[in-house]
Parts: sequence; C-alpha cells; structure tokens
Amino acid sequence: MDNEAARTARESLDLAFHMSNILETGLDRHTLSVLIALCDMGLNPEALAAVVKEVQREITSSPPPNPEV
Repeated sequence: MDNEAARTARESLDLAFHMSNILETGLDRHTLSVLIALCDMGLNPEALAAVVKEVQREITSSPPPNPEV
C-alpha cells in the first residue's frame, strides 16, 4: 500500500470511529477496523451488526467472573 492509500485508509477509519463514538456503539478502533475489513471481504454488514449486538448483549447480561479465593 502506498503512502497516499495508507493515509486515505487511516482517515476513513478515523471518520468511521468518530461516527461510531457519536452513535455510542461501544466499539473500539481495532474492532471497527476488523468489521470494516470483513465488510470489504463481502460479509453482510447487517449480519455482522446482529452478531455485534448479540455479543454486546451477552457481555452485559452475564455476571462478572468470580475471582478465585
């Protein structure tokens, strides 16, 4: 990837991350990058969104692990 393409990709990710924060998705920059890459590979964005929502729901509904005594 040349410098211009890398700069454009970085700016696009920055913009997507900013929008993600405004929408309060709770996604970090790395996760968002992976999701964008999966969409670029042809995965259905609506299916990915459903998976992310389900994982977030499971994380928030499961109790924290008990530390071993």
